[in-house]
Amino acid sequence: DAPPGQGEGGSGGGGEDGGPQLPQPQTEDGFATDGASGISIPVPTGWKGESGPIGAGVTTGDYPCPGETSQTCVLGGVFSAPAAALEINAKTAKDAAEKDIEANAKDSYGGATYGEISSHQQLKAEAVTVAGQKGYLVRWKVVTSKGDDGYVQSLAFPSPANQDLIVVVRSGFDVNVKAPKLTVMDDITKGIKKAAGGGTGAGQGV
Repeated sequence: DAPPGQGEGGSGGGGEDGGPQLPQPQTEDGFATDGASGISIPVPTGWKGESGPIGAGVTTGDYPCPGETSQTCVLGGVFSAPAAALEINAKTAKDAAEKDIEANAKDSYGGATYGEISSHQQLKAEAVTVAGQKGYLVRWKVVTSKGDDGYVQSLAFPSPANQDLIVVVRSGFDVNVKAPKLTVMDDITKGIKKAAGGGTGAGQGV
């Protein structure tokens, strides 16, 4: 999986483009907090978590990207951001997840990092409850031209801090014996919760 900013058009954390530095969200042990989305993502044992004012992520297993060895890819990664930050215009969670999955696959396993995606197979498309909200997820298995194939998932749901804000959580796991199992993706999805302190849910204008 190519973390945000490594693939083509990956979503970076806020403040890097010369914009105002936003305050870091309130964090809690064992979770990575996305301030704008008002959520916290569980950090499994042995993973690294990174909180941010706009977006959060958890990763494991750094290695040089097969198509661009100067960049770092990971065996497993889960990243969140408000849908607006990913330039997804959607009114519902289902719409957001369905619109994001192709871009997620390309950013995670396409472009310079893994070469072209030659095909994909849809594994799941279903309604889920996340952080007490009615959400929707789409999961693909993708075949790449360089390096490992991958599992990608786009999960979307209303922010528990602001019902008008759709949150997108992108997951990417390599198809590799060293990579985390898909059950870990399910566990992370189930473990996402409302951020301590509520988060801002102020992600519309990003």
